[in-house]
Amino acid sequence: MTVTDLVSYEDALASYDPVMGLEVHVELGTKTKMFCGCSTELKQDANSQTCPVCLGLPGALPVVNEIGVESAIKIGLALNCEIAEWCRFARKNYFYPDMPKNFQTSQYDEPIAFDGYLDVQLEDGEIFRVQIERAHMEEDTGKSTHVGGATGRIHGASHSLLDYNRAGIPLIEIVTRPIEGAGARAPEVAKAYVAELRELIKALGVSDARMEMGQMRCDVNLSLRPHGREAFGTRSETKNVNSLRSVERAARFEIQRHAAVLSSGGTIVQETRHFHEEDGSTTAGRIKDNAEDYRYFPEPDLVPVAPPREWVEELRKGLPELPRLRRARLKEQWGVTEHDMQSILNAGAVDLIVATTEAGAPSDQARKWWMGELARNANETGRGLDELPITPAQVARVAALVAKGDLNDKLARQVIEGVLAGEGDPDTVVEKRGLKVVSDEGALSTAVDEAIAGNAAIADKIRGGKVAAAGALVGAVMKATRGQADAARVRELILEKLGVEG
Repeated sequence: MTVTDLVSYEDALASYDPVMGLEVHVELGTKTKMFCGCSTELKQDANSQTCPVCLGLPGALPVVNEIGVESAIKIGLALNCEIAEWCRFARKNYFYPDMPKNFQTSQYDEPIAFDGYLDVQLEDGEIFRVQIERAHMEEDTGKSTHVGGATGRIHGASHSLLDYNRAGIPLIEIVTRPIEGAGARAPEVAKAYVAELRELIKALGVSDARMEMGQMRCDVNLSLRPHGREAFGTRSETKNVNSLRSVERAARFEIQRHAAVLSSGGTIVQETRHFHEEDGSTTAGRIKDNAEDYRYFPEPDLVPVAPPREWVEELRKGLPELPRLRRARLKEQWGVTEHDMQSILNAGAVDLIVATTEAGAPSDQARKWWMGELARNANETGRGLDELPITPAQVARVAALVAKGDLNDKLARQVIEGVLAGEGDPDTVVEKRGLKVVSDEGALSTAVDEAIAGNAAIADKIRGGKVAAAGALVGAVMKATRGQADAARVRELILEKLGVEG
């Protein structure tokens, strides 16, 4: 099947209902791995963070990471799940070089959290409830690097390199029930769900959930069924999708691809698929295994996990304000529209604006700079707002200098430019670049006199009652002072000197 074997999205939805299932893996931010004491620190030398346990050497025995269990319970509670009174780990058996034990320690039919839901808000404000089937604990695999091929995948590679630093890092896998009834909005629902889940995970403090770094990734299961039919169609599973936009694109592409196959009389193959960022397409991976193919059985080297109810309730009471409720509170507090709040959320600016207000800036000024000048810079440089080399405290300082009258908006933009360029904090940039507003009355008066003398015709118009023409003289003064004059005060002086009331 090639990229051209698609039907239009509208034609696909005219004949079929999409059904989705989303499996999200979250890499927990624990200091050590799930079943051993090896560090989880990123970007270390290959295979430098391993031990007999995570390498699966004979005789090595695992021990469960308590913080990993605690994080799993917090996630389950925040997703409105039941928390198991008793559960255990299982061995998921399969052979692949990045799995050193030849099995993954996971949970099968006894997850720690189950039967929950997450309400997500779509761009027009509609709330869509996604049912959660389970959230279970497991460990991550190692990392394979395929060398010598054109695509970076195993096909066509001459050899592979294996790094087991990631093997054994704690994961929580969150699995939805089949998502039905979304219709044409299915891709949007998928994106909104993963976005809300990411915000939830970050709010809980159990992971940074940076999708671009693999700390959170989504498998998109999708099938189509003809209108009016109850039975689900055969599904495909697009693996390891690592951005919100890509989750939406993968779901949309698979809807069009499935529809093309079914409409031509073909049969959907139950398989895994690879997503391609460059064009939003997917290609076949391997035939999808069923659960029985993994030969699950209880892990004999680990005791069952039985969280005391008192501990669970203590964790429930300690949950932070959940993201959707927090956004509703901030929306009212800031006095913004639903559309504006959605834009702030899409830009990843909510926490930055909150931190800027906590550093002393009025909320409207914090929003203005993060959603204006800083968002523009982020777009131009291809970075996220949180990746810009400027802190909320520095943005708050710029806002304070404007409020004090030391800077106008034009100068403030130059100060931000200097901070982003690494020239120092706002006060240092102001001093180095000489950017303070000219507030000396004598200097301003002289500049105004020179502007009037050099623009006699315009001055006469103003004297004749055409006050709007004062803008030209204000512009002349601003040019002469390199934008460092207080424009409002300049206008006042012009009208005073010409004997005109403003």
